[in-house]
Amino acid sequence: MDRIKFISMLLCVCVGSMFMVECGDPYIFFEWHVTYGTVSPLGVPVKGILINNEFPGPNINSTTNNNVVVNVFNNLDEPFLITWHGIQQRKNSWQDGVLGTNCPIPPGTNYTYHFQVKDQIGSYMYYPVTSMHKAVGGFGGLRINSRAMIPVPYDPPADDYTLMIGDWFNKGHTELKKILDSGRNLGRADGVHINGKVAKGDGKDEPLFTMEGGKTYRYRICNAGLKTSLNFRFQGHTMKLVEMEGSHTVQNDYESLDVHVGQCYTVLVTADKEPRDYYVVVSSRFTKRESTAMGIIRYMNGKGGPSSDIPKPPIGWAWSLNQFRTFRWNLTASAARPNPQGSYKYGGINITRTITLANTAERVDGKLRYAINGVSFVEPTTPLKLVEYYGVADKVFKYNNIPDEPPAEISKVALESIVLNMTHKSFVEIIFENRETALQSWHVDGYAFFAVAVEIGKWSPEKRMNYNLLDAVSRHTIQVFPHSWAAILISLDNCGMWNIRSEIWDRHYLGQQLYISLLSPNRSVRDEYNLPDDVMTCGVVEGMARPPPFSS
Repeated sequence: MDRIKFISMLLCVCVGSMFMVECGDPYIFFEWHVTYGTVSPLGVPVKGILINNEFPGPNINSTTNNNVVVNVFNNLDEPFLITWHGIQQRKNSWQDGVLGTNCPIPPGTNYTYHFQVKDQIGSYMYYPVTSMHKAVGGFGGLRINSRAMIPVPYDPPADDYTLMIGDWFNKGHTELKKILDSGRNLGRADGVHINGKVAKGDGKDEPLFTMEGGKTYRYRICNAGLKTSLNFRFQGHTMKLVEMEGSHTVQNDYESLDVHVGQCYTVLVTADKEPRDYYVVVSSRFTKRESTAMGIIRYMNGKGGPSSDIPKPPIGWAWSLNQFRTFRWNLTASAARPNPQGSYKYGGINITRTITLANTAERVDGKLRYAINGVSFVEPTTPLKLVEYYGVADKVFKYNNIPDEPPAEISKVALESIVLNMTHKSFVEIIFENRETALQSWHVDGYAFFAVAVEIGKWSPEKRMNYNLLDAVSRHTIQVFPHSWAAILISLDNCGMWNIRSEIWDRHYLGQQLYISLLSPNRSVRDEYNLPDDVMTCGVVEGMARPPPFSS
C-alpha cells in the first residue's frame, strides 16, 4: 500500500480530535526550522529570517484537498507565527495562524499546523504575522494544483515557477518595530526585490529561471512586501493571465500587471523570442521615487545578455483602476470541483447586511494610529477565538464595537480589539471606503469574496447599479484607490474567527484590522471543528479546563 495513503487511513481515526481534516485525501508533511541569517537583497546585510536556511522560504507544492502538516520549530529569540494567506481553512480557524486565533510559538519550541486545502486551486503564499518579522523573510509560495480528474483551461506548462516580489527596508525588523512603536509610519522602502535578489546587470547574474524555446511556462507572482504596490513585466514577452487568488480568469494578454500587496497572479509566458537572456522587471507604483529591480530569465542554449532597453512601467493609478476592470471570472472553467465556476449565481442572492469600513489615520496621545470606523485595533494578549471558545470573551473584547456605517467625520479614535458578530450563512456586502490619499489593500481570511466594484468617490446604494453581478473574480484581497471605494459580496458559510486586515503592514501593525465571528448555531462539528488536542494556550485561558466538545 502507498505510504501516504496508509498514513491517511491511520490518521483518520483521529479526525474528531487531533487533525480535524478529511479522511481519504493524501497527507503531505513538512518540517521547518526558523532561524536568523544574514540576507542582503539590496546589497546591504540585514538580519533576516530563514526557513530551513532558505530565503525566501521553501515552496509548498500541494494538490486540491491535500492535508498539509507543517511542523514549525521556532529557533528565534522571540515568539513567531505564520499565516497561510488565502487558504480558507474550512471550519478550521484554529489553523489560520493569526494572533486572533493562535498563540504565537514561543522561542525554542515547535508547533504543528494541520490543515486541508479543501476545494481550492491556485497561487497563494505564507508569511509571519508576529512583530515586524515579515519585513525580513519567513515568507514563501504555496501552490495548489488541480486534481488530475479536473480539467484546467490551458495546456500543461513546461514548468512552474514562483516569483515572490516585494519592497524592502534595510533597517531590519527590530528597528522598523521601534519606528512604529514610537508613533511614526515606515516611510518609503529602500528598494524592491525579486525572490530576494536584484540583478546587477553586469553579465555575471545567475538566472532566476530558464526556458526552452517554443515552450510555455507558468509563473506564479505574489507581492509579499510591506506596503508598496508593484508593476511586474517581462522584457519582450506578453503574459497571459490565467488565475488570480484561487480563480481561473478570462485569459487576456498583458504587457504588465499591477500586483498590490497581498495579491497573487498566475500567468503563462511562451518562450517565442530570440534565444538569449531577458529581464523580468518589477517597479514600485504610486511612490514619489520609483524603485526598480530586475532578474534574469535565460533561454536554454541562448546566446547574449539582455537588452538595455528596459520596459517602462505605467504612470498613475487610473491605469491600474482600468486594468482591474479587465479582470473577469472564467465562468466555464472547472474550479476545484467538476462544476463550472459560474454555476454559483452570486448576483441573484439577496444582501442581508451591509457594512462600510472607513480607514483613517489619527493621532492618539501624540502617536500615529490607523483606525476603522473610529476604532484602532489592539492585539489581545489572549487570542480572540480561544476566549470565545472558553466562554470568557467578556474578559478580552466586546462584540460589535464599531458601527456598520462609519461617522461622516472621525476625529477621535478608541483603542480596542474589534470583533463583529456575524450570522452564519448570511450574504453580506462590505464596502471598503478609503478616505485617505494612500492606496489601500484589504484581505479577508477564511473566504473568497466577489470583487464586484472598485470606483472613485463615495459609495451610495445607487452605486449597486454598476456592480458586476455576473463574472467578478472570486478572490481574497482587493485594492482601494485614494478617495475611492471597493465593494465585495461574501457568503458567510465558514464558521470561525476570521481576520479582515490591511495588507499595508505598518497600517496593520498600528490598528487597521478587525475580526468577524461566526458561531455554529448548534455547536456542531458539521459547522466547525473542535479545539485541537495540541493547541497552544496562553493568556487568560492558560490552565482552564477545556470546554466540552461540539456534538456531531
